[in-house]
Amino acid sequence: MTTADSIAERRAAFRALHQQGCFVLPNPWDRGSARFLEHLGFAALATTSSGAAWSRGRPDGSATRDEALDHLADIVGATALPVNADFEDGYGATPDDVAVSVALAVQTGVAGLSIEDASGAQPYDVAVAVERIAAAREAIDASGADVLLVGRSEGFISGRPDLPETIDRLRAYAAAGADCLYAPGIIDPEQVAALVAAVAPKPVNVLVGGPSDLTVHGFAGLGVRRISVGGALAKAAWRGFERAAVGLAAGGFDALSSSPGTDLDTLFGP
Repeated sequence: MTTADSIAERRAAFRALHQQGCFVLPNPWDRGSARFLEHLGFAALATTSSGAAWSRGRPDGSATRDEALDHLADIVGATALPVNADFEDGYGATPDDVAVSVALAVQTGVAGLSIEDASGAQPYDVAVAVERIAAAREAIDASGADVLLVGRSEGFISGRPDLPETIDRLRAYAAAGADCLYAPGIIDPEQVAALVAAVAPKPVNVLVGGPSDLTVHGFAGLGVRRISVGGALAKAAWRGFERAAVGLAAGGFDALSSSPGTDLDTLFGP
């Protein structure tokens, strides 16, 4: 049952996870995947804009603010775990618009949310990006909710893989009120270690979107606080579906699962 007390407890637990150690923050895309990940013992979850969009038969980045808010409320209501929101660029053309969107996101019960510094592949000027983070911080503080704010720099996944620029941006976002820093696309151990050192003591999130030579222990050794996987789980699910469906379309049944659905019925039951 989702109550104000339970939401406050989730938020406190989520912030505590960022104080020491390293945890994995997997990304469900619907209620079922959220409940399954909770069943596996993860301490917190994060939404994925891409996974949610694909489940609607649409490309990443196509959700409206209302659709994103409905999705956040749905995931929060599906689990007792803290939920971090992939909130894209804050769904606002101006810092004031971002503040309004963030205030609405807080009302869904999320324990954290990230704000990107680009709209699609187009980066915001750093001064504007800082204003947007500051507006998000002010909206959270005005709500009285202990929601963790993540500042994201998109350079490494939008054609600008410049580590010094990324570090400068993340430092500026930290000064503007971001609690955690995140630069998806940085996966090289030396670059990860440099980023962690540059923004310390703020915690750093690393995105692992596919197979990696480093384990969770390895990333922890670099000082990483949390690891998310973005749309990787959703992509893995779609690949399995694709193999089975392509085989079926070709007249075969070999790729269909023979496992009984009773395990899922039990998991999703009362």
